[in-house]
Amino acid sequence: MAIDADPATNLNQALGVTLEDTVGGIREEMTEAVKDGSISPSTPKQDYLDSRIMAALVEAKGFDLLAIGRPEGPGCYCAANSMLRFSMDRVGKNYRYIVIDSEAGMEHISRQTTRDVDILLLMSDLTQRGIKTAGEIKELIKEMRTQVGKICLVINRSPNGLPPEIVTAIDSHGFELVATIPQDPRLADLEVKGLPITGLPQDSVLRAGVGELANKVGL
Repeated sequence: MAIDADPATNLNQALGVTLEDTVGGIREEMTEAVKDGSISPSTPKQDYLDSRIMAALVEAKGFDLLAIGRPEGPGCYCAANSMLRFSMDRVGKNYRYIVIDSEAGMEHISRQTTRDVDILLLMSDLTQRGIKTAGEIKELIKEMRTQVGKICLVINRSPNGLPPEIVTAIDSHGFELVATIPQDPRLADLEVKGLPITGLPQDSVLRAGVGELANKVGL
């Protein structure tokens, strides 16, 4: 199961599937339906949310996709968010693996939308700022007591290995570097044409880097 947890909602484009609905849209629709009385008071809200989330799943060859969608609107959505997390836990039991693509930054950690994670991959580009941010996320996870089994660092879009300064920065944060994924010039061409990344050829260095990453984390 692939979960697009980025409000920008573009994982479906990268994977080459059509997205009809998002959990964010369902949540706000439910909130409005409760306000205007179109949902019967006798209908359990959790059951309604579960059924709509299942209907929003995009089924593709080898994976299903669920998009979280836009961030919360005005007002308090604490109850709806609690129901959403509960639904995700129940839906996730039907899959061997759940891969969550989160937005860049630290917000999803503080909101506890990524919790009970077996492997957390912190992606950074080849910059000191990227390594520093990854280190701050690592520390925030400890402060929030989020249940994470393993935290690993991945350097993405590396043009030619790792400079010694980056290696020193990685070591200073106590990271386990599991993969350095090379920059693939053929990816830019796909992005320009709006084609999914699944169109990369089998000899792509990006494919090879992701394969190495999966092997190192036991997938």
